[in-house]
Amino acid sequence: MSETPTQLRNVLLHDEQGIAQCILPRTSLLDLKSLHTLSGRVLMPMPDNEIMRASRMKKLTAVGQSMQFFTLPTYVDSKLSGSAELMVEDEGLTLGELRDTLHQQGMHIRHLAIAVPEEQLVSDLPETSQDSQRIADSIKQFTSLRIRQRLDETLEIPPLSPTAERIMQLRANPNASVSELTSIVEADPSLAAQVVSWASSPYYAAPGKIRSVQDAIVRVLGFDLVSNLAVGLVLGRSVDLPKDQSYGFTPYWLQAVYCSTAVESLARAIPVSERPQQGLIYLAGLLHNFGYLILAHTFPPHFTLICRYIEANPEISHVAVENHLIGISREQISAWLMQAWNMPEEISAALRYQQDASYTGDHSTYANLIFIAMRLLRRHGIGDAPPESIPDELYARLGLTAERCEAIIENIVNSDDIALIADQMAV
Repeated sequence: MSETPTQLRNVLLHDEQGIAQCILPRTSLLDLKSLHTLSGRVLMPMPDNEIMRASRMKKLTAVGQSMQFFTLPTYVDSKLSGSAELMVEDEGLTLGELRDTLHQQGMHIRHLAIAVPEEQLVSDLPETSQDSQRIADSIKQFTSLRIRQRLDETLEIPPLSPTAERIMQLRANPNASVSELTSIVEADPSLAAQVVSWASSPYYAAPGKIRSVQDAIVRVLGFDLVSNLAVGLVLGRSVDLPKDQSYGFTPYWLQAVYCSTAVESLARAIPVSERPQQGLIYLAGLLHNFGYLILAHTFPPHFTLICRYIEANPEISHVAVENHLIGISREQISAWLMQAWNMPEEISAALRYQQDASYTGDHSTYANLIFIAMRLLRRHGIGDAPPESIPDELYARLGLTAERCEAIIENIVNSDDIALIADQMAV
């Protein structure tokens, strides 16, 4: 018997028949497909606003003094069927007492195999050499796309845009000039407008009005930031933003801007000898969730299901959810695509290993900084990282302290300008 009240969690769901609740171990994944099959109901997670609305309309009646459990039709994971004495809340309520109360209120209770135990969830990534085959197998199994000889054709992702290619070539040229970068950016009116808007934002507090792309580069942003900002914007526009998304999570561009700003600021706190390239770490942050767009593009029906699973399992890594549903993660897809586009190795490593706190391989600093940034941002309700702790060893490996990093993120979160910048990028 365990006395830890947080061992169980309750998920509120609804369908045309009304509201129901599912009780399962806190670290297990609620398997919506199994719930649908076994219950005969197409129950979907309730967004917070719907829960609040149901509370106002008195459709939710708490069990006793409970803050988690309600007098509703209830589905209990079958693994808990012999756990009547399990404590479910601080007040001492046991699972057996909860079930008895629900029975007395005439509520229907069923024990069903609706949860996947934590030990069966896969969050670890395979060897990099296996990515192409894993992606191809997943596409073949879960989409109607015909497997072609080349995986990039199968994914139906457009090639790296001419604008991005020209900028990446320019970045690799040690003799590149501001005028060359200016001409590339100005050739894309939308991109040029966004660069000028970015430089004009209160976040940079530039003196005087920004009148041109060159002005933005020379006086405010600098060559590296503009070149990487432009690449991130162009790649982000290469795939449409999905119409569906997980309720309660940060919109794509807002999360991208927070992450890029955070990792760039954290990088400046690293000892100079270990510091990553400022431009590349910024680009890595901007593209960190690019795989989210690729998932939506490549697996449309399954992407919607992924969103529902993430809503039902907010404390479980999306890596485990995606592996459970389609056998591949957004990190693998995006890292593979960066390699196919001949993007810098630092970017590919950052995207692939950003969820692995123990990664110490090539270009690990880039991935490690994203790991730290997204988990600290999640504490402020930003982003989709699982709410897990950051190992002290990771801070030490980068020459950082938890206190310093938390203060940096606090300053970023308290800035009102990040959202304005993100709105400009989403246009």
